[in-house]
Amino acid sequence: MNELELPRFQTQRLLLRPAEESDVPEILDFFTRNQAHLGPTDPIRPEGFFTPEFWRRQILKNLEDLQAGRSLRTFLFLGPDFRRVVGTANLSEIIRGAFHSCFLGFSLDGAEQGKGLMTEGLRALISCAFDELNLHRISANHMPHNRKSAAVLRRLGFVPEGYARDYLMIAGRWEDHVLTSLLNDRWRKS
Repeated sequence: MNELELPRFQTQRLLLRPAEESDVPEILDFFTRNQAHLGPTDPIRPEGFFTPEFWRRQILKNLEDLQAGRSLRTFLFLGPDFRRVVGTANLSEIIRGAFHSCFLGFSLDGAEQGKGLMTEGLRALISCAFDELNLHRISANHMPHNRKSAAVLRRLGFVPEGYARDYLMIAGRWEDHVLTSLLNDRWRKS
């Protein structure tokens, strides 16, 4: 990926891509309509999160992090017109050296759950992580009671590796997490 070319992944029903400034209204709509749905599984939102100014700044930061190789943050746009945001799928904390690893995070519109959309979208993002970015490991962690996220990760082949007490502050309190990972059996030394 060069500086001008932003990654785009189209599946049967979705388009995954980094946000552009013109997407701000759709992003705000996604997070606003899913505030109650995502609240119990997300960190407390920073001040101004639900404002266009916040998202204009965040989009620029996301693009800087992409160009620096630190993360790939995408939104899931639902077809057929690929305008409506129905989720997020992110590769963050990309580390090279002897590690070649990242963390996977994702969220899906409450009204779209149970349709296989997240599994479909994450297959495309994982393919990019392994084939284009040549990462060796993707870590993904979920709260023990978040059965839907656990099921998505299981379908994608993630393997439980451990249990971390008080791992992340979610909705204002420390929450335990199940630690999982997926390894790239096609990884190649560059």
